[in-house]
Amino acid sequence: MMTYYTVVFFVIMYMSGLWLFCSKRKHLLMALLSLEYMVLWIFVMFMMYFMFFDHGLYFLIVYLVFSVCEGALGLGILVKMVRCYGNDYFQSFVILRC
Repeated sequence: MMTYYTVVFFVIMYMSGLWLFCSKRKHLLMALLSLEYMVLWIFVMFMMYFMFFDHGLYFLIVYLVFSVCEGALGLGILVKMVRCYGNDYFQSFVILRC
């Protein structure tokens, strides 16, 4: 059973991931890690919601597929950026290079 404190805990954990995403915007790797952290907490909130109201859990599988695809695309962009520019700083982005 979801109590008020459980919901507050989930919201605080999600907001800490959002704060981390906003504060570490200079590094692509830290931005991707904080996005994955937020995706994980959204997954936990969905799972608790669906288990509490006794809905089907098939939506969670679809959500996990999309979150894995998002993570793979982010890693692909990170690898391409490191190979072309040598680091993951957004400040070293030059359009004419690579």
